[in-house]
Amino acid sequence: MFAVDTLMAARYQMALSLGFHIVLSCFGVAFPFLIYLMHRRGLKQNDADALTLARRWSKVAAVLFAVGAVSGTILSFEMGLLWPGLMSTYGDVIGLPFALEGIAFFLEAVFLGIYLYGWDRLPPSVHLKTLIPIMVSGAFGTFCIMAVNAWMNAPTGFTLENGQVTDVDPLAAMFNSAVWGMALHMFVAAYMVVGFIVAGVYAFAIRKGRDDRRHRMGLRYALAIAGVAAVVQPVVGHFSGLRLADEQPSKLAAMELATETETRAPLRIGGVLIDGEVVGAIEIPVLGSILAGNSPNAEIPGLDQLTPETTPPVNIVHLSFQTMIGIGTLLAAFSVWFWWRERRQRSLIDSPRTLGFVSISGVLAVVALQTGWITTEVGRQPWIAYEVMTVDEAVTTNSNVWITLTATIVVYTAMGIAAFAVIRSMSSRWRRGEADALPSPYSPDMVVR
Repeated sequence: MFAVDTLMAARYQMALSLGFHIVLSCFGVAFPFLIYLMHRRGLKQNDADALTLARRWSKVAAVLFAVGAVSGTILSFEMGLLWPGLMSTYGDVIGLPFALEGIAFFLEAVFLGIYLYGWDRLPPSVHLKTLIPIMVSGAFGTFCIMAVNAWMNAPTGFTLENGQVTDVDPLAAMFNSAVWGMALHMFVAAYMVVGFIVAGVYAFAIRKGRDDRRHRMGLRYALAIAGVAAVVQPVVGHFSGLRLADEQPSKLAAMELATETETRAPLRIGGVLIDGEVVGAIEIPVLGSILAGNSPNAEIPGLDQLTPETTPPVNIVHLSFQTMIGIGTLLAAFSVWFWWRERRQRSLIDSPRTLGFVSISGVLAVVALQTGWITTEVGRQPWIAYEVMTVDEAVTTNSNVWITLTATIVVYTAMGIAAFAVIRSMSSRWRRGEADALPSPYSPDMVVR
C-alpha cells in the first residue's frame, strides 16, 4: 500500500509539473517568432502599431519566460528526486540532451534580455536580429527535451548486461528512432497553442468593444501561424505515429481500441472498453489500417497480444487520443475556412460567432496539447522506458512525496496567479494608453535602414 501511495503521488506531481510547464514552453518556442513577424512588419512598413504590439508582446514573453524558468527548474529536480531508479541507471545514456538543453536555455535567456533592454538602444536592424537566437535556442531546447522523452519511448544507445548499462552511446540515444517525429509534432503543436491563445485574447477584446486596427492585426497574425500549424499538424502526427505498429504495439492497440490483432481494421470513433468488449464506438471500415499503416491491409496489433501487467489504461489512452484528434481536426477545418473567406475578401472577423469561437480556440488548443501528452505518457505504461524499466522500478521510496506534491500545487498555483495578475495589470495600463510611446529610433516617422 505504501508503494502504491508513493507511486501515485509521484505520478500526480510529475503530471502536474509537466502539464503546467508544457504550455509555458510553447510560448518559449513560438512566441518569439510571432514577435519577430510583427517587429519586422513595423520596421519594413514603418508601422507604429506593429512595433507597439511587438514591444508589448516581448514584455508578456518575459513574464512567461520567468515563470517557465521556475517550473522547468522544478522539473529537472523532479527527474532525479521522483525517479531515481531511472536516472541512476540510465543517467549516462540520456544526460547529453539534458546538458544541451541547459545551454540552450541559457542562450535564450541572454538574448531575451538583450532584446528587452534593446528597445530604444540598439539600431533597428540589429535589434530585430536578436530575436533569431531566441527562436533557435527555444527550438533546440525543445528538441533536446523531446529527445529524452522519445528515448523513453524508444530506448537505444546502450547495452544491458546482467542489469548493468554498458557501451553507452549518447548520440545514438539522443537521435533515437522516435525523436524526429515526436520533436516535430511538439514543435508544430507549440505554434498551434500560442497562435490560438493570442488570437483568442484579441478576439475576446474585440467582442468587448476594443475593436481597432491593432487588435485586428494581432488577431490576424496569430491566426495565420496557428492556421498553418493546424493544417500541417495532422500530417506530422500521421507520420510520427507510423512507428508505433512495430515499436510500441501496446500503445497503438490502446489508441485504436483494438481488442484483437487484425488487418483491414476499422477506425473506431468514441467508445470504451468494458469487460474486454468495445462499447459505443462508431466504426469506419478499413480506415484504421490506412491511417495507422498507410495501407488497407496493414496489421493493427491487438490487446490480445498483451498480458494484464503490460496493458496500458486503455480507455484513458483511447479517449485522450480521440479528443486530441477531434480538436485538431476542428481547428484545422476552421483555419482553412477562415482564410478561404479572407482570401475572397469576406472577412469573418466581424462575425460574433467567429469571434466567439476564436475566443475559446486557445483553450481548445491547450486541451489538445494536454490530451496528446496523456496519450504519449499513459500509453507507454507500465514502462517508464519502454520494455526496459517499469515505472514502479524507477520511483522513489521516500515517503515524503505527498508533501512535495502539496508544495508543488501551492507553488504552481501562486505562480499562475502572479503571472496572470502581472499580465492583466500590464494590459490595463496599455488600455489606458500608458507605455505606448515609441521614442527614437522607433518613432512612426523613423527611417528604415
